[in-house]
Amino acid sequence: MNLLLLAATLGLAGASPLQANKECQPHSRPWHVRLHGGTHCSGALINEWWIVTSFDCQPSTHNTIASLGEHDKTVEEGTEQHIKISQVIHHSPYRSPLHSLTMVRLAQPARFTQFVKPIPLPSRCPQPGETCSVSGWGSTTANQYDSSPRLKCITVPVVDDQTCMNTFPPYVYWGPTMVCAGQAHTDNCLNDRSSVMVCDGQLQGVTWYRHGCMNPADPTVYTKLCRYNNWINSIMNNFSPTTTRPPLTTTRRAETQS
Repeated sequence: MNLLLLAATLGLAGASPLQANKECQPHSRPWHVRLHGGTHCSGALINEWWIVTSFDCQPSTHNTIASLGEHDKTVEEGTEQHIKISQVIHHSPYRSPLHSLTMVRLAQPARFTQFVKPIPLPSRCPQPGETCSVSGWGSTTANQYDSSPRLKCITVPVVDDQTCMNTFPPYVYWGPTMVCAGQAHTDNCLNDRSSVMVCDGQLQGVTWYRHGCMNPADPTVYTKLCRYNNWINSIMNNFSPTTTRPPLTTTRRAETQS
């Protein structure tokens, strides 16, 4: 009887395998992109041609594939589009104390479907106390670095700049292009390069420093994307191809996958 009561209590409290391992509801983040082949990291689709990721991701036009519409990377779910990338543009100066941002252009446009959709750029900056969602294919346990086969999601609170600065080691420079989220007793670790942070349906960050994965009491640092709208739009205006969209086809796959 006691075991039955315990099971019922856990059920009412919302305890479930989905929450226990922090797996995202499948295909609930249709903008989330997996970049792989020479590099393994995440990015966010912002229109049919372009992906935003961090400098840490280091994609290459020689062998990187963008997989869109993916949840479980170990199987083909029939929802994926595997597309080669054709251009990589880092924000200059490269990975200085001031910037960690990269734009990736697809070799052919993404086909928007139920499983592949862009995420809007921010119309405002995130505010302390605001609750945001972070997604990626990494471990959600501090100091564990195994990749996850299925997309993970955590919920994090944005913290004020001073709280973030107080957790920085002496060699890390704080800049206005950073935003921190996560704190003690919250899910503030997702150990995937360039995990994607979304607040109120807008793209607000990609992972910069994973402090919360080294010490669960510390927030994680994200690139503050609301500061980069002008740069992102200028890149898309100056470098987007003028070719028209190809006819509708089934899911396109790259010649080589990893």
